Amino acid sequence: EMADVEYPKDQEPYTGNVCCIGAGYVGGPTMAMMAYKTGLKFTVVDLNQQRIDAWNSDKLPIYEPGLDEIVKAVRGKNLFFSTDVAAAVRESAIVFVAVNTPTKEYGFGKGCAADLTYWEGAARSISGNSGEGTALYKGMKIIVEKSTVPVSTADAMTCVLQNNNGGGAADFQVLSNPEFLAEGTAVEDLTLPDRVLIGGQQTREGLSAVEALASLYARWVPRSNIITANVWSAELSKLIANALLAQRISSVNAFSAICEASGADIDHLMTVVSSDPGVGAKFLKCSPGFGGSCFQKDILNLVYLCETAGLPHVAAYWMQVIKMNDHQKLRFGKLVVQTMFNTINSKKIAVLGFAFKADTGDTRESPAIDICGTLLGENANVCVFDPHVPESQMRYELKKFNNDSRLSCAKDEYEACDGAHAIVVITEWKQFKALDFERIYKAMAKPAFIFDGRNILPHDELQRIGFTVTAIGKPKTWSWRQDVH
Repeated sequence: EMADVEYPKDQEPYTGNVCCIGAGYVGGPTMAMMAYKTGLKFTVVDLNQQRIDAWNSDKLPIYEPGLDEIVKAVRGKNLFFSTDVAAAVRESAIVFVAVNTPTKEYGFGKGCAADLTYWEGAARSISGNSGEGTALYKGMKIIVEKSTVPVSTADAMTCVLQNNNGGGAADFQVLSNPEFLAEGTAVEDLTLPDRVLIGGQQTREGLSAVEALASLYARWVPRSNIITANVWSAELSKLIANALLAQRISSVNAFSAICEASGADIDHLMTVVSSDPGVGAKFLKCSPGFGGSCFQKDILNLVYLCETAGLPHVAAYWMQVIKMNDHQKLRFGKLVVQTMFNTINSKKIAVLGFAFKADTGDTRESPAIDICGTLLGENANVCVFDPHVPESQMRYELKKFNNDSRLSCAKDEYEACDGAHAIVVITEWKQFKALDFERIYKAMAKPAFIFDGRNILPHDELQRIGFTVTAIGKPKTWSWRQDVH
């Protein structure tokens, strides 16, 4: 890599078409915001016809606060959703790749490495549509990695592209532009990103491609928030950012177990700790475990990277973050069973929340999956309510537990709690705080148990009504064992 190449800061801004392969949680919202902010033509393509139809309908395939307004403002004007991948790639000199890169379920690196099947498919469709007569920028096709990918994917992408180009004229520049948006606040994060990171080769062409992409963002993001780096650093920084956030959640969850054992209160402790500026106030809430499509996948990628680089101690250190998370999910399920006289056989249990966190309909790796699995495994009748997760999705996530007949889904919280022995709060939806708990208490079997996995409910008031409240990281208020009173 040449270090003495000057950055082309006076290059004219990019004004051509842009396309994105992959119409999921990253591709959809990101391209919608870019279309909204730049006025250029954006086409989002995906092989999944059903998903594209949903993006073109009144009910978008993902729930994200504020997304509907943005999409409706630009869809059909300068934002298009289509299954014609080839056409979109041909007419765009900048091609984003935002396909799913899940953890491999087979072969080498099973359970750790990323599965790049979809991603390589995208690379091949780009190379086949990049020759003479297709849209290029200064003779280049600029490919932008948006998917969370294992480090050095850009090198593999470049290799696949160049070897499938059939001697075409295009010079491929693969940039890494990792996604730092959080689900539930994606629109906010895209409107004013903390940082936009663009990694490219440190060559004349590489830097020219970086600037072309930077010029898109610069139409609404201050230049001081746009950071450029080499590809390797950009790819790795995304994994590390997520690893640190997940580690923090697992640390707080580990402390929550100590609190329960010793009678301390996790929220008091975290209030004290967060006043230290070195610690900061974010990500200090305990929970039944982290979920989402990235944290676990990215740490497993990091672990795999360390193992293949001959760093077993570093790999084991990061693996512990996932082990702690698995332990927390199991521990919460166990807490429910033990508190309820060690038997929940045939008892109705209301589970409130199935998404991995509030303000999203995403259930990938949600702690609700394993916790419902534990309850179903104990032969409970589990009734779930989530305001944004359809029943079909819940059943899909829970089908591996083979206990479908004991699972039901309610249309609201009151139906879920009617006749239940216990309420288990898994997702921190705001609406759960505002329920009429007097009404719920009357309709439940007694003793009426509440297990608050997110510490969002008014515990004192619930106890006054008559509920038996158990919460993560809180002192025990009740036990049926005489020796514990």
